[in-house]
Amino acid sequence: MTLYEQWDNYGEEAKARSTNEYKEVVEKYLTKERDIYKYLLSHTDEIVEGTIGELGKRFNMTDVEFLGFVDGINESLKAGTYDLNSMDANSTVKLDFDLEKLYWNMLDAKADWLFNLPEWEALLTKEQRMLIKKKYNQSKTVVKEKKIGRNEPCPCGSGKKYKQCCMK
Repeated sequence: MTLYEQWDNYGEEAKARSTNEYKEVVEKYLTKERDIYKYLLSHTDEIVEGTIGELGKRFNMTDVEFLGFVDGINESLKAGTYDLNSMDANSTVKLDFDLEKLYWNMLDAKADWLFNLPEWEALLTKEQRMLIKKKYNQSKTVVKEKKIGRNEPCPCGSGKKYKQCCMK
């Protein structure tokens, strides 16, 4: 079973035993994830790089958990995304991320424990964060175009009614 498949099934054993045990496993992971983001956001001048195994040990995670972390930050990386299915403990990762993209992706994941970290205040102004949030919210708003009525002039400019022109 690949690391990614293990990550995909992360916590399932605990879930099968009890809801409380599953919550405990998830909470433990989310705490570790938050701690890594706190570190990365307070050390933006340092680009964290190494193998999944090395970085997992460095941040007190298993290889599976660290691959899960990479899964979360993957869309925010400047160099593009990693093929997580092919990664193992010896795969090298470089966590060089785009701040605005990362903030956007945290909003998209509805990860308020991450996009509300105090470390963001030193990196993006309140106005910048509000602007990203506004653009994010706009991207999720569905805008319906006005329908053309049957008896309205055709938008192609023919002068005919829509029903007698392009509606056919």
